[in-house]
Amino acid sequence: MKIISTNISKIKTLIHNGKEVKTGIFKTPTNEPVVIEKLNIIGDEQADLVNHGGIDKAVYAFSHNHYDYWKQTLENDDLAMGAFGENFTISDLDEATIHIGDHIRIGTALLEVSQPRVPCFKLAIALNNKNSLKLFTQHYCTGVYFRVLEQGVAKTGDSVVIEKKASHDISVKKLFRAFFDKKYPDYESVLLAALELPELALEWQIKIKKKLAI
Repeated sequence: MKIISTNISKIKTLIHNGKEVKTGIFKTPTNEPVVIEKLNIIGDEQADLVNHGGIDKAVYAFSHNHYDYWKQTLENDDLAMGAFGENFTISDLDEATIHIGDHIRIGTALLEVSQPRVPCFKLAIALNNKNSLKLFTQHYCTGVYFRVLEQGVAKTGDSVVIEKKASHDISVKKLFRAFFDKKYPDYESVLLAALELPELALEWQIKIKKKLAI
């Protein structure tokens, strides 16, 4: 795996459905190295600190391999790196083989996989497609959120290396699909197993308990 693009943004204000919305989703590539800290990347702003940024969502990565699918699905050949609000566009990042709790070295920083990404309405704004949230959820390839174990610096072209694999089989894709796919076999056992993982973000622990009525 390798960083194809490093993307950051400032907060922008826009009008959506007659209301003022502030968002940091409009990320654009930067050629400069970025500094990864515990809560975010320096120079990258989040407008909604309840749902974005913080310990369990300090860094978001999306696979470069997904872009061709989305260009075709959204009928938009102009999708630029960072279009999904990701800090890092990474080659061969596979949610099916990345597991909750995996340790991944990005540049000099060491990150830990904390949760899948659940899209909000701002993604539909960024992609300029009202159906994109449904399509994104049904595709099950959500990108990966990380918490920061070791702060560091990363830039385009840096290698992305899995330094420690989790000992369980709860991948980012498996967890997301078990939660959202009503036809997923034995979804309850997958979600219960995920609840046993101390590395799983608190947000997802709460979501699972609510879904299973625990």
